[in-house]
Amino acid sequence: MTLAEITKLFDDHAHKMPAIGKTMKLVFDEGVVFIDLEGENAVISNEDKDANCTITTQIATLEALRKGELNAMMAVMSGKIKIKGDMGVAMQLQTLLKD
Repeated sequence: MTLAEITKLFDDHAHKMPAIGKTMKLVFDEGVVFIDLEGENAVISNEDKDANCTITTQIATLEALRKGELNAMMAVMSGKIKIKGDMGVAMQLQTLLKD
């Protein structure tokens, strides 16, 4: 997947995200996906802004999570995913990864 494909995937699933009054940022080598959950509807962009939760990983790792080839907890424990900030916000990411 490319950054553009991930951004579109998240945008397509944004309607499933709850308004929790927080923001999340995913940082990849290729760029950033910013997820704003502050308003009634989730807003997905490629803006690099401060967020309540920042998740740093590789696109290949995110794809393996999405396909069920990698367990999220194991990915965090092995260092493939790094999370800074509000873990509760990070838990919302699974909503965006499901088809």
